[in-house]
Amino acid sequence: MSPTGTNDSGANGQGADARTNAISRRNVLQLFGIAGVGVAGIGALEACSPSKPNSSGGGGSSNASKEFHGAYPYQLPPKGHFNLVKGVTDGIQVDSPYLDLIYPSGGLYYWADKKWEWMMAESGTLDEATKTYTMKLRSGLTWSDGKPVTSKDVVSTFNLHWLMRQQSWTFLSDVSAKDDTTVTFTIGTPSTVLERYILRAPIMPDSVYGEWATKAETMRKAKTSLDSAEGKQLNGDFQKFRPQNPVVSGPFNFDVKSMTNSQMTLVKNDKGLFADKIGFNKVVLYNGETSDITPVVLNKDIDYATHGFAVATEKTLLSSGFRILRPPVYSGPALVFNYTAHPEFSDVKVRQAIAYILDRNENGTVALGDSGKPCKFMAGFSDISVPDWVSDADQKKLQAYEKDEAKATSLLQAAGWKKNGGKWTLPNGKPAAYDIKFPTEFADWNPAATNAADQLNKFGFNITKRGITFTQLSPDVLAGKFDIAIQSWGASSHPHPYFSFVQDLYTFNYVTAANSGGKGMNFPLKQTTSAGPIDLQSVVDKSAQGLNLDEQKKNVTAAALAFNELLPIIPLWERYGNNPALEGKRVAKFPADDDPILKNAPYADNFVIMYMYQGKVAPV
Repeated sequence: MSPTGTNDSGANGQGADARTNAISRRNVLQLFGIAGVGVAGIGALEACSPSKPNSSGGGGSSNASKEFHGAYPYQLPPKGHFNLVKGVTDGIQVDSPYLDLIYPSGGLYYWADKKWEWMMAESGTLDEATKTYTMKLRSGLTWSDGKPVTSKDVVSTFNLHWLMRQQSWTFLSDVSAKDDTTVTFTIGTPSTVLERYILRAPIMPDSVYGEWATKAETMRKAKTSLDSAEGKQLNGDFQKFRPQNPVVSGPFNFDVKSMTNSQMTLVKNDKGLFADKIGFNKVVLYNGETSDITPVVLNKDIDYATHGFAVATEKTLLSSGFRILRPPVYSGPALVFNYTAHPEFSDVKVRQAIAYILDRNENGTVALGDSGKPCKFMAGFSDISVPDWVSDADQKKLQAYEKDEAKATSLLQAAGWKKNGGKWTLPNGKPAAYDIKFPTEFADWNPAATNAADQLNKFGFNITKRGITFTQLSPDVLAGKFDIAIQSWGASSHPHPYFSFVQDLYTFNYVTAANSGGKGMNFPLKQTTSAGPIDLQSVVDKSAQGLNLDEQKKNVTAAALAFNELLPIIPLWERYGNNPALEGKRVAKFPADDDPILKNAPYADNFVIMYMYQGKVAPV
């Protein structure tokens, strides 16, 4: 897959509107409006021609000893640009983990320890009585042009988020500067996820964006709708804004003039946050998806990459001296069904049967080796997180759907299907014949789809494999132009289960597909389970609302039990990174395999970036 991961195969990120640009699996959840908030924090293109290192980035010679070499897709100007406000499409590195080195946010989050590492902020405090969240910036922060970073920059950032319809304003009612370093966020709808929206927002310079932010604030306070002619005009005009020569607060800045289609260089900004703690003078980023990056990694011109590499590539990397880091991505590939075109899938027995047919351990191993792990709980969100949200007693109610052909046969027969000559037919006598669409370029989803089709065919289905370019797959699914497709389940952008359920139930369903005029898989969210009727949309939305975690857990559990029984989509396996890490050439060492920071999703609060800031990932 791409280097990213939400659902990732590679490095792909999400674009401005995840509802229509869901191809970026790792960022796919960041862009959806949500109905709840959480204290845990949020956080994470087109493939380019094969990357070739130039003389400045190559080799590991002494003059390169202070360089860090990574990889992440970007688009060269003029399509790629430096309007890096969240929600604007095609911003260079806007969805990349490396943006944290250029435009840091208030904090970065330790997923295992459930605590914040303070970055641009020195503290954040929730006051339930006044329904406010107060963020205190560090004093002495400066922009690369020498101007101080102040609370005005934060206020402008969030007014632009309002203009770009970002999720934070689902919960906020106002944002204001109390003094030069204190920002007050007024909460309209309390939620435990709001803190993450606030602290993981890259802070943008008012000196660059202030004119737009002021117009947005005026419109917001006048309660002018963004759907009005005036609102649409300002939104559209801002998305065309193209600032030059980025003004940044991080320890690195773009070397704009040296950027090529194959690589870019980030150069040290000595005025930036914690610049004195970072040992590297340059960060070289190679451009492209997995197929482009693989030869560059094999040539040892890259120290670390988040792409999803083929099993054979991983074996070669291990034999040539790379470590393979395996952080959980908290998501993976799933089978998505078209309930409009094929109403037979609406019978839950059919979906359960398909789950029992598939050997998901085999599927994950074929696709991603040790990094493709079958789900134990099949709860709709990561197995790692289930014990935090679902009691031991309720965990025992979750069916693992381990391969069982006898159960699958029984369920299909109970649904009225028949097997003739080794092939299954539907109750209406038609053959069980379907296309399965998958992204050709993703080195893990491609073999996952192929293997799933082979297993189903062996059992008596008639599945035709349809590999298409990854940029076309999501639009096809949203438009309902598919029978079965591979898309992502779960969420790597945020630890709260809400975001996983949004991905599972909303992203490729009518809830979101309506924005592009389609119905997607068109799975009704009002269902009946063995526990009775359930409105999945209501339950999921409530799972993130309010500040009472016990109440949230009740809704998370209800959603998990319903997902497990209904299987609206069928997770194939949970993806773990197979991130190559090269030690001893340019980088002294990466985090140990047992370091808890490796529980961080690599596309949200990237552990390499966090340790680079702390001097723990340092030059040789």
